[in-house]
Amino acid sequence: MNPLRLVIGGGIGSGKSQAGRLLAERGFAVLDSDRVGHSILEAGHPVARRVAERWPDAVTGGAIDRRALGRIVFRDRDQLAELEAITHPAIRRGIARWAREAGDRPAAVEIPILADLVDDSWLWVIIEAPLELRRKRLRGRGMSEGEIDSRLASQPGRGAWLEAADYVIDNGGTREHLARALDDVLARIRTRPRPGR
Repeated sequence: MNPLRLVIGGGIGSGKSQAGRLLAERGFAVLDSDRVGHSILEAGHPVARRVAERWPDAVTGGAIDRRALGRIVFRDRDQLAELEAITHPAIRRGIARWAREAGDRPAAVEIPILADLVDDSWLWVIIEAPLELRRKRLRGRGMSEGEIDSRLASQPGRGAWLEAADYVIDNGGTREHLARALDDVLARIRTRPRPGR
């Protein structure tokens, strides 16, 4: 049987990172795809050079200021699509390389968007939370209301996430509630036949 591979998806502030930490406690290798995205925007990376050339206003001291880049692209869907066309192939390769290195260990990658970053063998587990709770979490991260609004507007709506889901977990309660729901999903997955890759 092929090793278990999960995508932990959901809108910003839904609790993907918390689900990832719980999976790590359960023996999973866990990757936040944002880490891959950040690494390719570091000075010297070919992708970073392309991004810097396209968005020079997001460059400070020779390095890409991700927050400044976000303020630009999350307000303009065309520019966001352009950035994704530049970055997504490298992110996909990074995730695939990491998954190979995980070997037979179960693995999960946190992905904040609906994008073709993994192959069809991965199961999508979508984390949901009420919008106002998500906004509260984002304010706790130091995001302004304008930044929150632009991020939310740039992401898929609830219907799109649910359409992509193999499993859905509600994260509107406590960490213990999320842990129980996650354990229930894992038990269901482990009894479901998985196609070979």
